[in-house]
Amino acid sequence: MNFGYEGKVAVITGSSKGIGRQTAEEMLKLGAKVMLVARNEENLIQTRETLSEFGDVSYVVKDVSDADAGEVIVEAVIQAFGRLDIVVNNAGGAFAENFENVEAADWQGDLDLKVLSAIKMVKAALPYLKESKGSVLNLTAVAGKAPAANTSPTSVSRAAGLALTKTMSKDLGQHGIRVNAVCIGLIRSDQIEKRWKETAPEMSWEEFAVTGRDNIPLGRIGDTKEAANVITFLCSDLASYVTGTAVNIDGGSAAVL
Repeated sequence: MNFGYEGKVAVITGSSKGIGRQTAEEMLKLGAKVMLVARNEENLIQTRETLSEFGDVSYVVKDVSDADAGEVIVEAVIQAFGRLDIVVNNAGGAFAENFENVEAADWQGDLDLKVLSAIKMVKAALPYLKESKGSVLNLTAVAGKAPAANTSPTSVSRAAGLALTKTMSKDLGQHGIRVNAVCIGLIRSDQIEKRWKETAPEMSWEEFAVTGRDNIPLGRIGDTKEAANVITFLCSDLASYVTGTAVNIDGGSAAVL
């Protein structure tokens, strides 16, 4: 099965750990060249060393919230690889609080990190994506479709990311550029692993992953590779007629499609 990654170049933000790092590995294995992006250079160096056995990988140290982040990152990609085919906007966090307790700076910071950073990345990459008829993948969360209580501002930012995905797909489709999103549910992460080690150190990960997961139809926490596999597919040639959609990766827990 040909995914069409051979010779293509992907840039993945927030890729020194977690889903971003795993996505980089999967794309490298399929023949892509990958630019990693994160704020911590030590983590990036370690990740590049680990992933270099799978293919051509480089990195740039940058906070995607910076005003010049898009231009700096895309310039680094072009200098390193000479082209750009895939943009994966993965950088983000999960700042969740009761609406009453969220200050203006919190709203701005969350929007800068999750929405404006994606806008800047795609804007800077657009000339190269037009040339390659490339693909954009925005990572959001199922909370963007079905917000719960005490999830401001993150749910609002994620919802904005979904609207951004749809509008970009409408506007950029004329250039052959596809734009999709994935909505992440409960996936293994540093934060979840920390909770596991603090609250249930006597359990193995496999035991912790299924304990009290009755609200997830598949009955367990997902793995980063399971998320990366969906992302890799959506950015591949196999999904050449898929654009403007958002796929839940949540084990069936969301109440919405």
